[in-house]
Amino acid sequence: MQYICLVYGEEQHLHALTAEAGAKLNADSLAYDRSLQASGHLIVAQALQSVKTSKLVRRRHGKKLVTDGPFAETKEQLLGFVMVEAGSLDEALEIAAGIPLAEMGSIEVRAIYDIPET
Repeated sequence: MQYICLVYGEEQHLHALTAEAGAKLNADSLAYDRSLQASGHLIVAQALQSVKTSKLVRRRHGKKLVTDGPFAETKEQLLGFVMVEAGSLDEALEIAAGIPLAEMGSIEVRAIYDIPET
């Protein structure tokens, strides 16, 4: 089954890292992604640009509405995601616990919903 691990944290904490700490976090994250790939679990992993660069799109009454981010006053922002193949939710949770940013933030694990063909 496929799971998405949504990585949440406070952007301000990332920006406050020293150059060395930021480089270590990047190296640790890439190494973990490579280990997941080697074990056959990784589907895709991506870090996201700052929430300040994001846009929110809605369609109301046939009209597109675009709003600049950030969109909600929250403490944590979505920083990235890791999509994995796992045999069970427990295995997906173990994978999520290994994501380096779990030390600074939180990881939401959700199963992928397969839309039934009609």
